[in-house]
Amino acid sequence: MSYQVNENGYYGDFGGAYIPEMLYPNVEELRLAYLNIMNEPSFKQEFDQLLKDYVGRPSPLYYAMRLSEKYNTKVYLKREDLNHTGAHKVNNTIGQILVAKKLGKNRIIAETGAGQHGVATATVCALMGIECIVYMGEIDIKRQAPNVARMKMLGAEVRPAKSGSKTLKDATNEAIRDWINNPVDTHYIIGSAIGPHPYPDMVTRFQSIISEEIKWQLREKEGRENPDYVIACIGGGSNAAGTYYHFLDESTVGIIAVEAAGKGVNSGESAATSQLGKEGIIHGCKTLLMQTADGQITEPYSISAGLDYPGVGPLHSHLYKTGRAEFFSVTDDDAMAAGLELSQLEGIIPAIESSHALAIFNDKKFQPDDIVVISLSGRGDKDLNTYIDYFKL
Repeated sequence: MSYQVNENGYYGDFGGAYIPEMLYPNVEELRLAYLNIMNEPSFKQEFDQLLKDYVGRPSPLYYAMRLSEKYNTKVYLKREDLNHTGAHKVNNTIGQILVAKKLGKNRIIAETGAGQHGVATATVCALMGIECIVYMGEIDIKRQAPNVARMKMLGAEVRPAKSGSKTLKDATNEAIRDWINNPVDTHYIIGSAIGPHPYPDMVTRFQSIISEEIKWQLREKEGRENPDYVIACIGGGSNAAGTYYHFLDESTVGIIAVEAAGKGVNSGESAATSQLGKEGIIHGCKTLLMQTADGQITEPYSISAGLDYPGVGPLHSHLYKTGRAEFFSVTDDDAMAAGLELSQLEGIIPAIESSHALAIFNDKKFQPDDIVVISLSGRGDKDLNTYIDYFKL
């Protein structure tokens, strides 16, 4: 069983490039070039240097002593929240801006939900002096105001998506429309492991620095490279893809994906794609997707803007269908409680996305000598207003 993308852009039954004819030249240009560019020694050197000096990598692998004591297992947190810009997203935007420069593009567009990808894109565009337009749902603009302010300070133009649910799905639609209208000079930096091939693979490769570091960090701390479990929250799934990447073929490593159940899987207000999704096509790829009986995409819901997406990336659909990964769905209430618990046990305020992964202990019991690595994908600064409202702080 292979968990890598094949030459046609598929992970098992999922993936591909389902795109309008107008986008074919853009996507094909990228597909033919991305691996060659990424394998150039000069590219690797610049990428690695920026990750080290600009992003602040390697991010620590932190043994969470009080959390470990409470749940009677060994819990390590991969601290992506300590990256410049506050999340894992910057690993990918650094990589993609370097690819865009190699392809001669001088205008960047992106979509964002929680705003972390928008901030990371605006950041690298400022770094490289390239024009940046970020599409964001009108609802997300309201609930993620600090990140909107950051993007504007960094020189990006933030364009609201006013159609549909006015969240991430609609922002993505607007970005794709822009790309169709500006095919020559524009590169679209997709922020998750979703989209037409080669995006899911390219984003996953840039994020795979996470699992690459986990292996050598665990060897230093525990004398072994492989944990018993790797755990990540999953919306589109870029932090998850990067956390799993170097363990996909290691059958002794359990892979756990934690989705947003919103107000309950069957409440009608959820984003639990593995439970509610069927095979379908969204944003250029075939994947698991929440949809009505006649194929209309249903509106997802999560208290977390970054998990509020009606599908998952094709790699994750493949991991679900083959049983390689266990999927759990966590409600808003359980995620918020887990976020507060980490804050008070370890002095770390997590992003609400990451709080979903931290809620795994409600649903799964681990052995005392298990090594459990959780991707702490982002920090909670951007979510303070949501935490304040929820806990009446």
